[in-house]
Amino acid sequence: MSSRCVVMVAAGITIGNAGVTHAQEYPTRLVRIVVNEAGSGSDIVARMIAPGLSEGLAQPIIVENRGGSVVIVAELVSKAPPDGYTLMINAGTLWQTPLLQTTPYDVIRDFAPIAVVTRVPSVLVVHPSLPAKSVKELIALARARPGELNYSTSASASPSHLAGEQLKGMTGINIVNVPYKSGGSAINALMSGEVQLYFGAAGTVSAHIRSGRMRALAVASPQLSPLFPGMPTVASAGLPGFESVVMAGMFAPAKTPAATINRVNRELVQTLNRTDIKERFFNGSIETVGSSPQEFAIALKADIARWGKVITDAGIRGMN
Repeated sequence: MSSRCVVMVAAGITIGNAGVTHAQEYPTRLVRIVVNEAGSGSDIVARMIAPGLSEGLAQPIIVENRGGSVVIVAELVSKAPPDGYTLMINAGTLWQTPLLQTTPYDVIRDFAPIAVVTRVPSVLVVHPSLPAKSVKELIALARARPGELNYSTSASASPSHLAGEQLKGMTGINIVNVPYKSGGSAINALMSGEVQLYFGAAGTVSAHIRSGRMRALAVASPQLSPLFPGMPTVASAGLPGFESVVMAGMFAPAKTPAATINRVNRELVQTLNRTDIKERFFNGSIETVGSSPQEFAIALKADIARWGKVITDAGIRGMN
């Protein structure tokens, strides 16, 4: 049985003072945001935005933790009443899992996208001893030494694994995947010289880049990232379309009224545009977004298509 932890975020709301003329408008009562286990990425994002969103909606918000796999959270929210009082924040695992195994939910059919909340780009880093100083030089080196360069990953179908396979698929180079039990182990393997390259989340590698224990070649976001000023993108090295970004978004159950979706979106975007919120996320190596529902729907379908192709072409069978 999954664990559950509920935290109330009131943000100074006085429920009894709601205006009579708005009594029937959404929202009129507490709203919950369902996320994965405490301390997960979705949990952190939800707790950072909950106070501002609560203030904007003029209702209390609870962040509700459901431990275990993403399937538990997704199934619960997909079956909730489509009234805007049960929302969900989740990231790529939500829509990548159905590409790898049978799930009781369909992301496109069962959920209404509200907004892209945050994104965390991967960074292509190499061991300082590697002579390659750019992505083009790395590709040339890998072609000159087929099968000799190794890249570490934290798990099958993890962002580091999928990014590595995307690089192989787009360039035809032969680099070898060396899986480790965790992201920390994968990073340590790079710094010790056991492997030569790694795609790491911005927050996990930035300190090591600054210390010189690894060299950053490029960021894997589609555009330049404010997290790494002046760092080129992988795509700019002759690999148009290359992207490895962990995108977190907010969803409601399918068939939630458009007016409700738009109200939540408006208050969410306003929260994400606050200077203090942007700074808190930025200090954690996270970019805030705040897209429209339509933009999120387009980004979601593109992400599913991208990783579906990588998973099929690489013959990835499941997730650890």
